[in-house]
Amino acid sequence: MGRILAIDYGKKRIGIAVSDPCGIIATGLKTVGPNEIFQFLAQYIAQEKIDLFVVGHPKQMDNRDSESMKYISPFLIGLKRKFPDIPIVMYDERFTSVMAHQALIEGGAKKKTRRDKALIDTMSATIILTSYMEQQRNLKNR
Repeated sequence: MGRILAIDYGKKRIGIAVSDPCGIIATGLKTVGPNEIFQFLAQYIAQEKIDLFVVGHPKQMDNRDSESMKYISPFLIGLKRKFPDIPIVMYDERFTSVMAHQALIEGGAKKKTRRDKALIDTMSATIILTSYMEQQRNLKNR
C-alpha cells in the first residue's frame, strides 16, 4: 500500500505532507519553492510509493474558486504530465492557514515560530491531508 501526498500550493512556498503507508497518520514533510517542487516529488516518489496526490483547492466563502487557482492550474497540468499514473484529488483548503496558526498558538509556540511561513505551509498541508483522510474514513463507515 502506498502513501498519500498532500500539497498546499502557494506562489512562494509549497507545503508538503505525507501519510503513513496505511493512510492513517498525516505528517508534515517539507516546504519547497515552486521551482523545486517537481524535482523534490520525483526524488521522493523514487523512494516511496505514492498512491494519490491531494492538492489544496483554494475556495472563496461562496464556494467559487479563489484567485489563487490561476497559479495552481498550471501546476496541476504539470503534475499530471510528470506523474500520469498517480491520481490527483483537489480538496478544500479554506481556513487551513488559520487553523495551523491557531494550533501553534494553542501549542505554546513562541511568536518567532508562529511567524515561520514555511512551518505554516507544511502544517496547512498536514491539515489538508488529515481532513481528507478523515472524510474518506467517514464515507467508508456509512
